[in-house]
Amino acid sequence: GKKLSASIISEKLAACVNIVPGIESVYWWEGKVQTDAEELLIIKTRESLLNALTEHVKANHEYDVPEVIALPISGGNLKYLEWLKDSTREK
Repeated sequence: GKKLSASIISEKLAACVNIVPGIESVYWWEGKVQTDAEELLIIKTRESLLNALTEHVKANHEYDVPEVIALPISGGNLKYLEWLKDSTREK
C-alpha cells in the first residue's frame, strides 16, 4: 500500500492516494472462493493518466490481476480540482 502509493505520487501519476486499511475481500480466483485482507487505495488523478497509472499498478503490485477501476469526477471543490491538475503530469 504505502510503497505503491509513494511511487504513484513520485511519478506524478496522481495528486493523492488514500490508503484504507482493514478491507476484507471475497472473490473468485483459480476455481474457488478466496478471502484476503487487503488495503483499498483511492487514487485521485486525471483521466489522461488512467492508462499510465493502470500500467504502473500492474507492474508494481503483488497480484497477477490487481483491481484498477475508474470513477469519473463529475464535480467538486474547484480549488481542489485545480490542485489535482497542478499536482500531476499531463500524460
